[in-house]
Amino acid sequence: MTARSARSPLFADLLSGFVVAHLFVLLFAGRRIVALDFWWWMSFNIVVLLVYAFLSDRSYVATILSELKKPLVRNALLGILSALLLYGFFAFGNWMSRELFSFAGTGIADVYRYKEGASLLRIALLMGFVIGPGEELVWRGFLQRRWENRVGRFGAFIGVALLYTAVHAVSGNIMLILAAAVCGLFWGFLYYKFRSIVLVVVSHTLWDIMVFLVFPLGE
Repeated sequence: MTARSARSPLFADLLSGFVVAHLFVLLFAGRRIVALDFWWWMSFNIVVLLVYAFLSDRSYVATILSELKKPLVRNALLGILSALLLYGFFAFGNWMSRELFSFAGTGIADVYRYKEGASLLRIALLMGFVIGPGEELVWRGFLQRRWENRVGRFGAFIGVALLYTAVHAVSGNIMLILAAAVCGLFWGFLYYKFRSIVLVVVSHTLWDIMVFLVFPLGE
C-alpha cells in the first residue's frame, strides 16, 4: 500500500502534527526555563519523533526506502547546490536586516548562543548524523508526506512550513522565527517539487554546518 492509496484517520493526522510540534515547542520554550544542553535535547527529541513515525505509520520506512532508490548522485548534488543557494540568501539577509532593523544584530547573536557550553566537534557530529538528517526525516519525510493524504501536496507543503515556523515562535527571537519561516518554505518546496528525502537531508545538513560552524554569520 502506498502513502497515497488510503487516507489515514483525521485524529491520527492531527496527532502526528501535535506530537512533532509539542516536542519542538518544549525544546525552545523549555530552554528558557531549564538549563539543559540544547544539542543533546534536540537530538533526543528527533530520535523520539523518528521512533514515533516508525510506530505510527506503517508506510513510513517503505516510502523512505523507495525514495532512496531515486538517482542518489543527482539529488545529492541538488542538495549541495540548494544549501549554497540558501546560505547565500541568508548572507544577504544578514547584511540587509542589520541595515534595516536595530534588533537584528542582537537576535542573530542570540541564535549563536545556542553553541555556548558545547564543543564544536560535538555540535558538528550531532548536526551531521542526527539533527540535520533527522529533522528532514521528521518534518518532510513523515509529517509533510502524511498530511498530503489529507490536504494534498501543496496544502501539506504550506501547512508544515507554517507549523515549522510556529514552533520556533516560542523562542521569542524574531530573527530565528524569520529564519525558520524561510527554511521551512525552502526545504518544504524542495520536497514538494523533487520528492527526494536525500536532497532535503543533504541540503539541511550542509546548510546547518555552514551557517553554524564553517561560515557563521554575524559572529
